[in-house]
Amino acid sequence: MKLTWIDVRSLKGAKKAVIEESVHQRIDGVVSNSPSDLKGLPPTVKKVLFLQGKELPAEFGPVDVVILSDDRLGERAELAKAHPTIEFGRFVEIVDAESLEEACEASRQEKWAVLLFRDPTKIPLEIVLAAAARAEGSIITVAADVEEATIIFGVLEHGSDGVMMAPVKVGDATALKASALAQPDDLQLTELEVVRTAHIGMGERACVDTCSHFREDEGILVGSHSKGMILCVSETHPLPYMPTRPFRVNAGAIMSYTISGENDRTNYLSELKAGSKVLAVDVKGQTRVVTVGRVKIESRPLISIDAVAPDGRTANLILQDDWHVRVLGPGGVVLNSTELKPGDKVLGYLPTADRHVGYAIDEFCIEK
Repeated sequence: MKLTWIDVRSLKGAKKAVIEESVHQRIDGVVSNSPSDLKGLPPTVKKVLFLQGKELPAEFGPVDVVILSDDRLGERAELAKAHPTIEFGRFVEIVDAESLEEACEASRQEKWAVLLFRDPTKIPLEIVLAAAARAEGSIITVAADVEEATIIFGVLEHGSDGVMMAPVKVGDATALKASALAQPDDLQLTELEVVRTAHIGMGERACVDTCSHFREDEGILVGSHSKGMILCVSETHPLPYMPTRPFRVNAGAIMSYTISGENDRTNYLSELKAGSKVLAVDVKGQTRVVTVGRVKIESRPLISIDAVAPDGRTANLILQDDWHVRVLGPGGVVLNSTELKPGDKVLGYLPTADRHVGYAIDEFCIEK
């Protein structure tokens, strides 16, 4: 779980409303230069005192964490002794090679390392994350806005442990929390038994080419109905007449559903385009969001596959009718679509909600 800190030091009239919003949205920390701003916050919120160019107060009151800039590091030992219940961290502003090394040192040694990178490139952050890969403390990186926070969360795949952002209006704390929670939940996959296959003639199918390298046990979920999808594997596995394309899933007929990377929403394959998000899923149900680079829609012969779960729920998948188009079975077994027969086992996902414009909804709906 990525940490979110809201910095209210520069806020004026909206400060109280932003703090209330932060509590409501379960923001992990509120940062202020005045202990009075932190009074009354629930124990679920870290109360962070961050003073730059101001004298430390005689009493810290409700404060949980104090962030020290370099000019106050010499006071740490005395402060820690006087305030044993408070955690102390270090602020580093990275502007050159020397300060970058200080950031690496702080990230390796400090309970809390708050880092401000002045250059727009994220290469210095990558260096810090690599240098502190085995450290036990937390790296909190300053972000200018939610868009930058989203990028910071994904640097070197692991990303910064958290982000500190100064909001400019009510609503920014909500958006930051949503960005931190963007990693989707894992899914409970179900073992389905194939009951019927049929060659159904021509139609348009979509190849979904992503900007990511799929693993051999990973693909995307596709189905003719919103309540039943089958795990289609990528072209990571060798083929006899063409090179592998580990970024591609030959996904199915264009009217098929897949799960997007946004709020458990579904999309038709025909809706996907460059920049869309889809959910990559492996045979254990572990998920990640990947970005679509392009979608290729072409006319091809199609094959229909019907499968049933142990509880009687069903799934249908319409694929290109060709041997090299594959799905995944239990344990990551790769199954060629044209060789599937009744009794074969495939992996699927069986959502319980119906869909309206891609969103889950509780309503009467029959798909067949």
